[in-house]
Amino acid sequence: MANPHLRFSPARPYPTLRRSLLPLSAMSSPSDTKSEDLPGSSLEIVGARRSLLSNFASLQCPYKAFPVLGWNRHVETIFAAIYRALPVVKLRRKCLRTKDDGAVALDWVLGDETELPFDSPVLILLPGLTGGSGDTYVRHMLLRARKKGWRVVVFNSRGCADSPVTTPKFYSASFTDDLCEVVSRVSTLYPKSKLYAVGWSLGANILVRYLGQESHNCVLSGAVSLCNPFNLPIADEDFHKGFNNVYDGALSRGLCNIFKKHALLFEGIGGEYNIPMVANARSVRDFDEGLTRVTFGFKSVDDYYYNSSSSRSIKDVSVPLLCIQAENDPIAPSRGIPREDIKENPNCLLIVTPKGGHLGWVAGDEAPFGCPWTDPVVMEFLEHLHNQGDEKTSTANYCSDELNENNQPSDSSVIVHIQQ
Repeated sequence: MANPHLRFSPARPYPTLRRSLLPLSAMSSPSDTKSEDLPGSSLEIVGARRSLLSNFASLQCPYKAFPVLGWNRHVETIFAAIYRALPVVKLRRKCLRTKDDGAVALDWVLGDETELPFDSPVLILLPGLTGGSGDTYVRHMLLRARKKGWRVVVFNSRGCADSPVTTPKFYSASFTDDLCEVVSRVSTLYPKSKLYAVGWSLGANILVRYLGQESHNCVLSGAVSLCNPFNLPIADEDFHKGFNNVYDGALSRGLCNIFKKHALLFEGIGGEYNIPMVANARSVRDFDEGLTRVTFGFKSVDDYYYNSSSSRSIKDVSVPLLCIQAENDPIAPSRGIPREDIKENPNCLLIVTPKGGHLGWVAGDEAPFGCPWTDPVVMEFLEHLHNQGDEKTSTANYCSDELNENNQPSDSSVIVHIQQ
């Protein structure tokens, strides 16, 4: 259904198995070799894959990085961050008060509350560190899902995208409480809808930690993790090498800017906090040492990184999860990917592209200024899960109807249906 509040326009100037929905055939004999089912593939694929990915239209052509831009991971990363076109979307913000008196901002597409069917699938988007609904990679995914008839909401963490900060507490790689409350709230708003989530970078780390934590009662029907740093000690080690210091400096400045807007909340806070270090942090590690690890009760920044790594959660994931990484990602190192745990969990699937940088993936039909190469793959994966889930639901309803015809009708089930 068309939405007048959605349009594509460059906003930046640029030059002229517990509940797995994976088919049984796809969960047999996992492999970690390059796929033989995809034409001319240079992708590394780990986990249950063959019958699932071989039919994806988005994977029928080999991965080809855009000329010139793809030759260097830093060039691709920076180009995507600066020159990728920003789709124009009118959003409607609703702030959610959390149980600890904090607040997060949920940005919905304006008009979807009346234009979409009430039971449309809902996609929750989790941006990366300091990111939000204004980021290009978030907008492109939002636009693609919305054009498919999905209801989309961007979860802006505390302080990000001008989300309000009401207590001396931001968010962290380890903190899943806010996501738990967001998922619960969205589920309450749309009880007939199936919920899915996509996370990028730090947002992906938080998402995978949530999936592992909620293993036995996860509300989500599927999820996608992109550019996940997975192993934070390894990511931190690489973050201080060579050109990576540029990213470290940029992200630390973003964190400092968020902190300074709300510095009065931390006035006189005492304890182990090092407010001068935080206010003048020249690296993400400094910021985490002075503030983050103290807020969330870790003994040291190394203790925080180790215990916040989502690589430790993969083995507990019980819903379908697609992870997409770039082999040359400067911020989420390939050697930190938990390949063995992914291979051993039938709910998980990993695709590693030969190039892509961090949040770059300047390849595919819309390169160089359009959506990342990953977006069509992500959408196909989510639609596959949702459509297969609908088929299973229809079969279950049919069986239930047959049972009611052969036995006494269940009045309570009719009443529940009417109440919903």
